[in-house]
Amino acid sequence: CSGGDVTRVSVHSKLESGIYAEGGKLYRVEGDDRRKVADLDALGSLRGYHNAQNACVAWMACSKCGLSENEIQSGFSNFPGLIDRMEELGRVGKVLIVNDSKGTNADATDMALGSFERIYWIAGGLAKDGGIEPLRRHFSKIAKAYLIGEAAPNFAGTLGERVEFEISGTLDKALVNALEDAKGDGDPEPVILMSPACASFDLFKNYEDRGR
Repeated sequence: CSGGDVTRVSVHSKLESGIYAEGGKLYRVEGDDRRKVADLDALGSLRGYHNAQNACVAWMACSKCGLSENEIQSGFSNFPGLIDRMEELGRVGKVLIVNDSKGTNADATDMALGSFERIYWIAGGLAKDGGIEPLRRHFSKIAKAYLIGEAAPNFAGTLGERVEFEISGTLDKALVNALEDAKGDGDPEPVILMSPACASFDLFKNYEDRGR
């Protein structure tokens, strides 16, 4: 790409100049001119404010490389997402199943939990320092947690009385039980989210093996 000017991006506030995301839409501001340049609504592969931030930077880079707004929007609309990172596997009825095996620590899982509203959370494995303490702000969105691996007892202690949970032990059992529970949820889009906030080495070769 050519050009030495710097374009500011934001997902937290409107800008007087630059590109920012608001409500699933991207806006470009140049002086008094503010216009919508892309729409991320209904794009499951680009959920969450972290992906909105990525989209802002990608839009800016593509624009400077000469792509039109329609071409950039087409790229967003056809982006399949990343394997093992908030990967939408499909639906059983209204229940969305998401593979976030790349969520190997609390910081990564924080992004995933922040992207959904009604969550049946499969978590656990080989715990990292700090466990899931940093994720407390999302507990109100978790309908139930299904805990697996070595971290299960520790995670159960953190969830305590704030979140309903079961110690499922294995991923297979957790998925079966989560699906049974989520099917009966009255929410329009309950989500089974496998975002373990843990390493995988207690039960799997690596996070890719866990994702498969």
